[in-house]
Amino acid sequence: MGFEHGISLSLTSFRSCSECSLSERIAAGKSSCWGIKRLLSPVQHPCKVKAFKITSVLQWNRRPQLAGQVPRVVVITSGKGGVGKTTTTANIGLCLARLDFKVVAIDADVGLRNLDLLLGLENRVNYTAMEVLNGECRLDQALIRDKRWTNLELLCINKPRYKMPLGFGGKALTWLVDALKKRPEGSPDFILIDCPAGIDAGFITAITPANEAVLVTTPDITSLRDADRVTGLLECDGIKDIKMIVNRVRSDMIKGEDMMSVLDVQEMLGLPLLGVIPEDAEVIRSSLEVGGTGQHESSFGRRGACQEEFSAILGLSTRQL
Repeated sequence: MGFEHGISLSLTSFRSCSECSLSERIAAGKSSCWGIKRLLSPVQHPCKVKAFKITSVLQWNRRPQLAGQVPRVVVITSGKGGVGKTTTTANIGLCLARLDFKVVAIDADVGLRNLDLLLGLENRVNYTAMEVLNGECRLDQALIRDKRWTNLELLCINKPRYKMPLGFGGKALTWLVDALKKRPEGSPDFILIDCPAGIDAGFITAITPANEAVLVTTPDITSLRDADRVTGLLECDGIKDIKMIVNRVRSDMIKGEDMMSVLDVQEMLGLPLLGVIPEDAEVIRSSLEVGGTGQHESSFGRRGACQEEFSAILGLSTRQL
């Protein structure tokens, strides 16, 4: 059977007794005595007892099964700026696209958008959500497909030099999310919303259509204070499913007691831990390149950790992977 469907391995165990010679045991493929001689007739040799079979099936490249309703609308937020929200959104989107899920990433940071830059799509943004809402283009024209993974699409709210119209708010973003769900080509599996920093109108707009959140924080007191405040606002808005990613962790500083440990962060925020991302210079180097998301030999520092943590996101079981 091929690798895509699985490999079936079987192990057969034989019964024997102490009267069997070593050569007979090797030939029979067994190595232990089951002490069944007295249960057999004089003419029946123990090695001729009917064998029992144990079968194990190993499966490869299986598409994980989703938990919850589709699409999953997830807002990536933190409160404090510079903790890695946009990099987290880009890498989550790419990792889910690798797993063959349809993903739409929405950059809700109107005046300071950077998600298109990290994905290497900054020169392909001709239409945005504002043109869709004004009737100047169709929704599919504003969606930009990633160059490497065509099942990952980007939607920008507005162009960088334009101000947010007063009429744009949570209801408008909710309408866009509902329109994505009703697309003729099918609803995406995940809608990721890159939330702007702060807790002003842009933050309220970004969290309105979401039903779960990923809170990105770093192990410093200023980031944790803002994260705690944001957690309270998310819960007041009805978002109860909140997971936490601790970004830019340095184990050497934790050992020297110069940085709070992940356990300290968990105790302060009281949120389920989704993953820990170590500090990695590769992310900074890759940001100098076009489409630099840190997706070379490391995603968020290490590709393996990235896959496990982002599989856990959003309800993907590691056993199913």
